[in-house]
Amino acid sequence: MTATMTQCLTQLVQTDYGMTDYQSEIEPRWCTGCGDNAILTAMQRLCRDEQLPPEKTVSVSGIGCASRLPHYMNAYGFHGIHGRALPIAEGIKIRRPDLSVFVTTGDGDNCSIGAAHWLHAVRYNMNMVVMLHDNQVYGLTKKQASPTSPKGLTTNTTPFGAALNPLNPLTVTLGISNVSFVAQVVDWIPELLYEVLHMAYKHKGFSFIRILQRCPNFMDHHFDNWMQDPARTRILTHSDGLRLKPELSRVYKKQETHDPLDMPRALALAALTDEVPVGILYKNPEVPCYDELRAGERPSTPSLVETVLNEEFDKVGIWPAETAEAGR
Repeated sequence: MTATMTQCLTQLVQTDYGMTDYQSEIEPRWCTGCGDNAILTAMQRLCRDEQLPPEKTVSVSGIGCASRLPHYMNAYGFHGIHGRALPIAEGIKIRRPDLSVFVTTGDGDNCSIGAAHWLHAVRYNMNMVVMLHDNQVYGLTKKQASPTSPKGLTTNTTPFGAALNPLNPLTVTLGISNVSFVAQVVDWIPELLYEVLHMAYKHKGFSFIRILQRCPNFMDHHFDNWMQDPARTRILTHSDGLRLKPELSRVYKKQETHDPLDMPRALALAALTDEVPVGILYKNPEVPCYDELRAGERPSTPSLVETVLNEEFDKVGIWPAETAEAGR
């Protein structure tokens, strides 16, 4: 009887969340035309469609333009230090597996100072969604070359042009042991951006999405050739991946049925330079998740949390009896 009454009361107070329920009171400070705006909208739309309680949703970031996203979400957020978003997110997830964890990072934040954490986070395969906002330049610090900057790009740190070929986040991620989900989308096709983000959230494991993202100030017109010529975009479709709607099929006619379990083909697609592959490159839900392997070792109960906190406080606490004894 008690359980039935509790269920009834829960159902009575259940909230139907809308888009505005995930929007913070802070107005986004990204530049007009910045692709980060489309990514934020896709994430808020996902939260609404999945009815994720804001108090059960966490957005973690490092440093950079993209990393301001937690400020604009009405949910729990952690704006970390440069390159450290992933270990913070892992700590949250392993202690609070009930939370939906999203990581927002940039090409500099993730692929440079945070590169070591990136490799091991893929290997741990913990249940979270990672969005790599890749505009191929350091934007927040006003135009320096990043690991993904194209060769020859002139910036404040490469006045004679970037000397090296860019790092490819897709091929790197696909080459790490225990990889389980790798996808690529572009911010200027918002419907596919949302669909891939949704599939990443539904995947059990570490979902890595590289998002090619426009920077109107420091990489203006950089993606114009891809935006203006749909033939340079290859849409990856599959019954276990993207399913293109008719209206998008009429625009993006270059499509390939790609099995997300086909690793050799995924690597070949990821290495394309004359075209942009959009969709799920690799997906394997059978890869073990580190957080699930460790789940039964020390369950995070309220009493355990209280005990651990008290133990930490006791290390620095000054007790009245000790103070009185010291004063004698």
